[in-house]
Amino acid sequence: MNVFNLNAEQEWDAANDRDGYRHRRAVIGPRLGASLLGGTLYELPPGEKTWPYHYEQGCEEWVVCVSGHPTLRGPDGERELEPGDVAVFPEGPEGAHQVVNRGEEACRVLLLSSKSPLAIVHYPDSGKVGLWTQSDGYQAMLPTEPTVDYWAGED
Repeated sequence: MNVFNLNAEQEWDAANDRDGYRHRRAVIGPRLGASLLGGTLYELPPGEKTWPYHYEQGCEEWVVCVSGHPTLRGPDGERELEPGDVAVFPEGPEGAHQVVNRGEEACRVLLLSSKSPLAIVHYPDSGKVGLWTQSDGYQAMLPTEPTVDYWAGED
């Protein structure tokens, strides 16, 4: 049985260095042998976010606050999390979310997600939608407007 400690020093798999979205992440699902549930540990420096505000079709996500006091943004506003807090983001607009570290020290959150072969990711703040596959990641990022007619390009 494999075990992963969320509080230990980590061998980080990747880091995002985009200003405002800096974080380190450790993908733990494969380390534990998981195939139906994904898990990623994020460490955010002060003032940084995980990802842009978004919601998904084809995926449910959960956040577990591991350390620090990150702020969770959702459709009904913002809430500061405490270590041990858990929140769920269902599919659709009611599950829109973003994690921001407004504290003065780094924080850690664990994001868990159901694994499906395809997810549609909506970004309401920036008016785009992404097509994501489990095997290859993002396949396309498209504007939500203007739309084309269903029959466009058909004979």
